[in-house]
Formats: sequence, C-alpha cells, structure tokens
Amino acid sequence: MIDLATRPLVLDGGLGTLLEARGNDVSSALWSARVLRDDPDEVRSAHAEFAAAGADVLITASYQVGFGGQIPDAEVDTLLRRSVSLARDAGEGLVAASVGPIGALRADGSEYTGAYGLDLAQLRAGHRRRLAVLAEAGADLLAVETIPSALEVEALALELADLGVPAFVSLSADSAGYARSGALAATLRTAASIPGVIAVGVNCCAPTSVGPALAQAPAVPLVAYPNTGERWDATTRTWSGGVGVLAEAAPAWVAAGARLVGGCCRSTPVDIAAIAAAVR
Repeated sequence: MIDLATRPLVLDGGLGTLLEARGNDVSSALWSARVLRDDPDEVRSAHAEFAAAGADVLITASYQVGFGGQIPDAEVDTLLRRSVSLARDAGEGLVAASVGPIGALRADGSEYTGAYGLDLAQLRAGHRRRLAVLAEAGADLLAVETIPSALEVEALALELADLGVPAFVSLSADSAGYARSGALAATLRTAASIPGVIAVGVNCCAPTSVGPALAQAPAVPLVAYPNTGERWDATTRTWSGGVGVLAEAAPAWVAAGARLVGGCCRSTPVDIAAIAAAVR
C-alpha cells in the first residue's frame, strides 16, 4: 500500500550520476541502461546506496529502455523486468518503475522539448508495450517522469487509463513544451485526472522552477524531484552551470503539497540523506 497521508515519502536521486561516480561508463546514448544491461550488480548496489541514505522509493533504471529505442527490441522485455527486480532486491521500500518520455529513447535531447514529430496515435503506440511490461513486472507503481509536452501527457493518459496500476506523472517543468502561458497548469490537471494516478508534479528542472510549478498544480498529492540546477547539453553530453542545494528548498515543497520529494540528475545519496532529514 502506498501511503502518502502519514508523511512525505523520499524519492531517490540521480541513478546515472551515482553509477558514474562509482566508476561506470555512462557516456553512451544508453546512459544508465548500459549498466543495467552489462553490469546489473552495479545497478543493485547503486539502488542500495540510495536506500541507505533514506530513500523510501527507488526508481528503476528503465528510463531509457523501451521498444523502438536504442536497445534491440528482443532485449527490452528482459531489461525492463530486470530493472524492477534489481530495485526490489536493493531495499525494503517501494519500487517505482521509470517510464521516460519518447525523447529519452532517442537520446537526442528531445526529451526536454517534446519535439518528436509524432501525433497522438504514434505517441500512444510508442508507450503502450513498455507500460504493459512494467505494469506486470512487480513494481509498486509507475514513475512516469520528465514528460515534456501536453500531447505526450494526453497519450499517456489514454494508455494509463486501461492499466489500472498506481502511477505518478511528473513533467519536465523547464521544457519548451510548457512555455506557452497556462500550458503547465493545464497539463498538471490532465495528469491528475488519469485513473490510478496518485500524484503529479515536476522533475528534472532547476530547483527554482519547482515552487512556481507546484503553485499551478491542482489540490492533489504532488511530486517534486528537480536536478541540481545544472544544464544538460545533449550534443556534447556534458553538464554546465551552478549547483543548488535541494534540501534547503524541500520543506517548502512539502508545505506546497508535495508528498513525494527527492532529486533527479546530478543529485547524490548525500543530497537524498539531507532531503530526508529536512522533510522528516
């Protein structure tokens, strides 16, 4: 049972960041999925570090694993299921199966813009098979994350409605897809209306973007797990910019209604431990 009423639950941090810090090569287009495929024990150990730091929810290494992506379809089913079992083995908390946007499967930076050139039917088809596998894989909920456009949320809404499994939906708040006035608020309302969705919110954005985004959200349980404020360049595959301290802002996110709080890219077990102490 997923209890968001008793206290805020702490999400984990940047899995790819931690895998890189542990000495793994995450420079390819597969990112952390390369480690999931080639060295699953490393993924399990990284999950365990976040659990030891105080994470109540471990998000699987399936963000860039999907049919029609960088990994041959024949391997995808196995890797999706493996991602769930590794997170389950690593701790006693909840396991959230990561469902990244279509852009994440392309590894070309479009996950931050939503500019795929796909219509609603194509987006639905792109997500359908992966959602079905993850829904059956034994996770406690689906983490539908970093979704960059209202159209992709609409596609996911139609697919999730038929699954009947708990999920949270988190938008990439800094995406150009939400630049139009009112688009972010309207999309959060759409996400909150999906049957089975237990929380909505934002991730993989600057920490300073979280408060304004949550202020636009409907009165439902919210989720907030930004990156550290650095910017990702998909061409050079490098990060740049300043680093924010997530734990300082986390209590304000909880006060705004966040019941799932953590970190995204570049956040470490140290960050998650600090967040856990701040919100508990």
